[in-house]
Amino acid sequence: MKILVLKFKTIGDVLLVTPLIRNLKSNYPESIIDVAVNQGTEDMLTLNPNIDHIWIYDRIKIKNKPIIKKIKSEFDFLKNIRKQKYDMVIDLDRGDRGAGISLISGARIKIGSKYIKSRIVKNTYTHFLPEYEDKHVVDINLDAIRVLDGKINDKKVELFWSKDDQKLVDKILTNESFIHIHPFSRVPYKDIDSNSISKIIDYCELDLGINVVLTSAPIQREINKISKILELCKSKPTSLSGELTLKQVAALNKKAKLFIGVDTAIMHISAANSTPILAFFGPTAANRWGPWDNKLQKSLYRRSGGIQKSGMNIVYSEDLSCIPCNQRGCNNDNLKSDCLSALDFNSIKTNIGIIIDEQDN
Repeated sequence: MKILVLKFKTIGDVLLVTPLIRNLKSNYPESIIDVAVNQGTEDMLTLNPNIDHIWIYDRIKIKNKPIIKKIKSEFDFLKNIRKQKYDMVIDLDRGDRGAGISLISGARIKIGSKYIKSRIVKNTYTHFLPEYEDKHVVDINLDAIRVLDGKINDKKVELFWSKDDQKLVDKILTNESFIHIHPFSRVPYKDIDSNSISKIIDYCELDLGINVVLTSAPIQREINKISKILELCKSKPTSLSGELTLKQVAALNKKAKLFIGVDTAIMHISAANSTPILAFFGPTAANRWGPWDNKLQKSLYRRSGGIQKSGMNIVYSEDLSCIPCNQRGCNNDNLKSDCLSALDFNSIKTNIGIIIDEQDN
């Protein structure tokens, strides 16, 4: 059987598809499993032994082409997928692209949502995913197994990197214990402010006596913010801002005693690594997007806001009536969320202590 999984979303979303891939392989052990994703998210799937091929859709490049070339690129992408003669297509999105690919694929089994807008396109599906329930996205993705009456064997989120990436990280870092802090998301409205981060760094370095290693994406906005944070710090953390690839950050994170960050891809990578997490949440719902615990194999986040613990991980969110607003910041301008700007530092210290104490005992 040839299976195609569609996930045209962000880096973290793509990583959280891996439990589905793993269970597809266990239910259909002789199958060929391919995945189609947006360009820039494929690193979450490369080297995964359960995946045979990754289709990469370069959304930005195609979008910027003249209209005729854009249409040709879209047509070529669809034509190449149709050539594969897939037996099953699983569309995990609710967008027109995934629905269109499902329609054109010619697959005998097509799984998708009945809640997409286009009635003509949605009628192509042979199996419908249930409406989003109040549950974690890992379990939402696994609904594809459930509608096939398959067996869910485990719910492990997994990521793979090369020996060269591991060697590079091992060369940079000694065996000294450290806390990994990645304080940014690709979208600014999920960031916490620089003053709060600098206080957290100083607490870890000066009060707990644990070295902090800072990472960021290799983009100027994040590199500049790391520079500002370092200026505010009384301590001297190690900064690898903009120096590592995503896979190298993952290899580094695996060695950390604790990860502190926000609702972003690196948080989900940390969860895949089973590195304990303190994650700050603002506009997004923790019960859907909180860090997964591979050992627990389920989510214990029952509320959308407030401080919650699930296995080895803690989600820190203000207990406000407006959380989750699911907006791009308070003014919906992609800039700032007030719920991430007035954090209780004493409460943060307490929750860092809870995670550290659990590891030491």
